[in-house]
Amino acid sequence: MNSSELFNRALQVMPGGVSSPVRRFLPNPFYASRAKGSKILTEDGLWLIDYCLAYGPLIFGHAPDFLIEEIFQQIREGSVYGTPHKSEVELAEEVVRSVPSVSMVRFVNSGGEAAMSALRVARAFTGRDKIVKFDGCYHGAVDPLLVDGVGTGTHACSGGIPRSILDGTIVLPFNDVASLSRIDEGVAAVIVEPVMGNVGLVPPDRDFLRALREACNSSGALLIFDEVITGFRISKGGAQQAYGVYPDLTILGKILGGGFPIGAFGGKREIMEMVAPCGCVYNAGTFNGNPVTMVAGLTVLRHLNQGVYSRLSELTERLCSGFEEILEDAGIPSHVNRLGSLFTIFFSEVPVRDKDTARRSRPEVFSALHRQLLENGVYFPPSQFECCFTSVAHSADDLNATLEKFSVAVEKIRRDGGVKCS
Repeated sequence: MNSSELFNRALQVMPGGVSSPVRRFLPNPFYASRAKGSKILTEDGLWLIDYCLAYGPLIFGHAPDFLIEEIFQQIREGSVYGTPHKSEVELAEEVVRSVPSVSMVRFVNSGGEAAMSALRVARAFTGRDKIVKFDGCYHGAVDPLLVDGVGTGTHACSGGIPRSILDGTIVLPFNDVASLSRIDEGVAAVIVEPVMGNVGLVPPDRDFLRALREACNSSGALLIFDEVITGFRISKGGAQQAYGVYPDLTILGKILGGGFPIGAFGGKREIMEMVAPCGCVYNAGTFNGNPVTMVAGLTVLRHLNQGVYSRLSELTERLCSGFEEILEDAGIPSHVNRLGSLFTIFFSEVPVRDKDTARRSRPEVFSALHRQLLENGVYFPPSQFECCFTSVAHSADDLNATLEKFSVAVEKIRRDGGVKCS
């Protein structure tokens, strides 16, 4: 049964035929059959070089051998206990050793759940209600965080969110130091992706994170870094280590779970001791600290070292330099944002530094590129406004093949009149 047939079946029993809206694209998404290393096999029999990598968790690629052995051993010993166990202690210790601002951590099951819990802790700790987020930053499907727009343009990003909840959320523009003056003594927490990843990759300006830290210090608000994407991806200590700016609370996910569902929030001891059973902030979950996830995460984190990050940075630099050269030769206005092993290609004449400039990119050009690449065996995330990722499993042959197919795809969409050349 091929992907089209599976999608038609899925439409009858699942909203939109998918379990997450970002997975749907026209005419239908492909269905994965299996995956290994840098590649994913579709139900249509096509092997794809994968730069989506499940939206970031797979820093060693699909199903690395060293991880499979550990996971199988844990499953043989039990997949869930409902009790404390050794591997969750060991993973917590590894997180505390790795992430500079974290002294204690609570494991949950998604980044959104971790964000929701971190806000609750911040409100309890400060005795305040308001929160600040940044336009275009995504922190999971959590009511007070599904808000975008600035000033009079603030709006809910979903139906079903009460106005009363929106009124407690202030939205500021990313990379705008002047706007930070709105962080006042009524704000419980400021939550931010230190590197934006949900309008595509947007690094912070040089002074933005430091100014944000100072604004929180002045107002008494807690600073929360959402490092679900950047945690263990940019460096083992995340964006906070890379930029030398340390939050009060950190949200983690993706790589932390070693390819299994996970979320976590952690921070200073005096703040985290607000969490039950130590304190008054309730958090619980049947699968919190699931042993299979804990073993997977611990195994992956123990394999991360500077050599891994150097290799990832080098191959991503080579790949992105190739993209830039091909697009420049074709006369196609574009900017390739890159940081470590993350990148996004924007089809825009202006540099991208916030949501507004990201939205000036031409998604129809990206969609044409996505279709051409997919037909020829390269998989980028289907939306212009997502990050692409590289993994240790990507080889020199993968990069060469990708650049060759990218060149062919760009030439075809240019020839077909799908882009405006400079």
